[in-house]
Amino acid sequence: MTIHISNQMPELVAIRHHLHQHPELGLSEFKTSDFIADQLAGMGYEVTRGLAKTGLVATLRNGTSDRSVGIRADIDALPIHEETGAAHASKTEGLMHACGHDGHTTMLLGAAKLLAERRNFDGTIHLIFQPAEENFGGARMMIEDGLFERFPCDAVFALHNDPGLPFGQIFVREGPIMAAVDECRIVVNGRGGHGAEPQATADPIVTGASIIMALQTVVSRNLHPLEPAVVTVGAFHAGQASNVIPERAEMLLTIRSFDPEVRNTLEKRIRSIAEGQAASYGMSVSLEYERGYDPTVNHKAETDFVRDVAKRVVGDTAVREVPRPMMGSEDFAYMLAERPGSYFFLGTARTENDPPLHHPRFDFNDEALPIGASLWVELAETWLAAR
Repeated sequence: MTIHISNQMPELVAIRHHLHQHPELGLSEFKTSDFIADQLAGMGYEVTRGLAKTGLVATLRNGTSDRSVGIRADIDALPIHEETGAAHASKTEGLMHACGHDGHTTMLLGAAKLLAERRNFDGTIHLIFQPAEENFGGARMMIEDGLFERFPCDAVFALHNDPGLPFGQIFVREGPIMAAVDECRIVVNGRGGHGAEPQATADPIVTGASIIMALQTVVSRNLHPLEPAVVTVGAFHAGQASNVIPERAEMLLTIRSFDPEVRNTLEKRIRSIAEGQAASYGMSVSLEYERGYDPTVNHKAETDFVRDVAKRVVGDTAVREVPRPMMGSEDFAYMLAERPGSYFFLGTARTENDPPLHHPRFDFNDEALPIGASLWVELAETWLAAR
């Protein structure tokens, strides 16, 4: 299968580089959506646009079976200034494809072409090009716009590249594979004054520091040791001068978990600790807690199916198990909550020190394009094999 896709390599690279040069943020992927739609229409797909504003679904039918399959690629970029120095670097200042969604889109377009040419299946293929994975939950928005009512799918599948995993290897996992993500903003309300007379103030920096240290006990002392969870204070802002005690201090948190009860416990304890620590210093806090993406949970039968298909494409020894759930998050979780399916990883490492995802020097490895495209062709044709 790979050799057929390899014949498309110059075309795939050209598509990927075009997408990389023209990144767009979530729900603003208008030119990206236009480009994808033009490509698919030329292949003979029925293209439906406007789901989640800039999302689209390309449908291809063959034979008489009522079976169907959905394959998703995310299309949005990130607000990062590119530092790759590549000839195909972003032409839009401050935006880049730092997560490899340009590669995901290209692999699915490559598969789309061969699927349309071969028509070696019996049923319906829905190719889902989803916006806003990075921020607004485009998967959930497409579902709310009637994705699965309008485009019934017996199962849905998606992959993500990973420059930290060995090139060409496929990594699968049954059950939870990506975490739920929540965010919290805590503001300590103090009373400012001169740094030389702290007794006349209510210092929000000291209180904020106490809150940060106390938050370190949430996972270690409130959860079972075998329950995975993360509470990270990623930002702490307060004051501007060494001799001035400010009026307020602000903390920004990311919270990761898998189990619903653990997720509830985390929120309860974070609120209690922030309020209790502030009260002990004679201050108050305002707290905004936002639930983000749910955990991504793979279905067993569909994960077994991906494992078998991947072995045919890359070989038995190149298909590996994800040893433990990852603490990153993914809005494909919402599609998996609606339909059975599986989410997996494609290793794309060039060297042992490749820049990671979301890094200004990250650039998707073009050599992985034919592998991902071949995998999608094999998966769709096998799922919809004539019976």
